[in-house]
Amino acid sequence: MIWTALRTGARAQEVLNIQRADLNPYDESIFIRGLKGSNDREIPVHSDLFSRLHRFAENQGGTSVFPISYNRLYQVWEMYRPVPKKFHALRHTFAIELYQKTKDLRLVQVALGHRNITNTMVYADYVYSQQELRKLIL
Repeated sequence: MIWTALRTGARAQEVLNIQRADLNPYDESIFIRGLKGSNDREIPVHSDLFSRLHRFAENQGGTSVFPISYNRLYQVWEMYRPVPKKFHALRHTFAIELYQKTKDLRLVQVALGHRNITNTMVYADYVYSQQELRKLIL
């Protein structure tokens, strides 16, 4: 679950909503159903993550890849999180890393399912301010 969120930018509930049918073996992508007014999207993932998810989903049996409750997800997160941050920080990490690699704000917008680019601009501002701060300090 954690790697899925980190590598897709999906929100916690979006991760929990992933169904076996959402795993596309032809291009190793995951269909994410958008929440909070965001767009649905298809996110390509690394083949290793896709293989693990596919095997995990087959072993679960049902239609849901992660058949647990929202509360249980947060219990797991509390036990295994590497830093004292909220699960949503994985989405921010995904967005910042994608923007740093591509400098393509529109791509980040599509990947996150944002309908409005102003919601996405926060990541560009963060990256820019970190770069400027680094110049001043180092």
